[in-house]
Amino acid sequence: MPLALLALAIGAFGIGTTEFVIMGLLPEVAGDFGVSIPTAGYLVTGYALGVMFGAPLMTALGQRIPRKRMLMLLLGFFIVGNLLSAVAPVFAVMLIGRVVASLAHGAFFGIGSVVAAELVAPQKKAGAIAMMFTGLTVANVVGVPLGTLIGQMAGWRVTFTVVAALGVIGLVGIAKLVPDLPKPDGVRLRHELAAFKNVQVVLAMAMTVLGFGGVFAAITYIAPMMTHVAGFADGSVTWLMVLFGLGMVAGNLTGGRFADRALMPMLYVSLGALALVLALFTVTAHNKVLAAVSIVLIGAFGFATVPPLQKRVLDQASGAPTLASAVNIGAFNLGNALSAWLGGMVIAAGLGYTSPNWVGAVLAAAALVLAVLSAALERRSSAPSLIVATAAEQPRTEPAHH
Repeated sequence: MPLALLALAIGAFGIGTTEFVIMGLLPEVAGDFGVSIPTAGYLVTGYALGVMFGAPLMTALGQRIPRKRMLMLLLGFFIVGNLLSAVAPVFAVMLIGRVVASLAHGAFFGIGSVVAAELVAPQKKAGAIAMMFTGLTVANVVGVPLGTLIGQMAGWRVTFTVVAALGVIGLVGIAKLVPDLPKPDGVRLRHELAAFKNVQVVLAMAMTVLGFGGVFAAITYIAPMMTHVAGFADGSVTWLMVLFGLGMVAGNLTGGRFADRALMPMLYVSLGALALVLALFTVTAHNKVLAAVSIVLIGAFGFATVPPLQKRVLDQASGAPTLASAVNIGAFNLGNALSAWLGGMVIAAGLGYTSPNWVGAVLAAAALVLAVLSAALERRSSAPSLIVATAAEQPRTEPAHH
């Protein structure tokens, strides 16, 4: 794998840290600003919505900017947003800071996925995408736990200052290691928009929203769930997030490996297993050991869907994949926002801290249904072509001459 993938992974590490570290710090942030935990959950929802809308917006604005320079510009937004969060005097300002930082997220991963895929041979594209996303998953093993620990010991404001510094490191890495790849000639915004007429692109994005939404339904409220239901101490949230991160790393690498071999079967297995584990988590959350195992599995099966879904979008939008790739990253975060909102609603309704797990199970199961539908439609559309191709290959019988 090219060294440039390391630079992309460094940027992904910083972005992944700021996205997920808020999960373990929700109680501290809510306490400092005097808001409820469901209200503090808007920091997750706001970030996710910023990614969703920022992904197509920033990608469209960057159409004429070389990809390397655009990646560096996006990390600039990331740095400013995290610094704003760090110094926020009121909750609303912190929410604005989260949204500013989120503008970098979707376009960075969208453009980065295209760059990563262009750096390797066609049969290694999903693996290259997974390598970049490894920065995001490793953030949950190293960056998020350290950020949570720093936040609990020195204050959450210090955490976001450190995250801004990670953005600076990522920017330098992009500048030094990523080559200046030329953009395809003749590709305009209208070509990028045309990809959304493909029903398979739309279905892949819907799978992204529902499947990864299932993960966030549970993980957004993991801190109160583990402390109030499983009986863990507040300090245990740090290593529980490490377990989640380890699951993510394993799932991401496995998903990337097998997506290059059998993409749709990989999606069937990961989405089906994710729905099952989330449903069981409503029960296993009451036992410390089983809860810890469930968190690992949610991370693994959830992130095993990321490389195949991203590669499917790139394949189906081939020729003009940049905008579709970025929008699909936004779709991940639309799922995050939807599930965080639904999870907050069921908690606020008095259904308990484990109720978001049922929300997640339903979302993941719906994604599995869409995956089966997508494959069925693809088989149906390819059947006439196969018949024509088979007929064309039949040897012609010459008439006999007497």
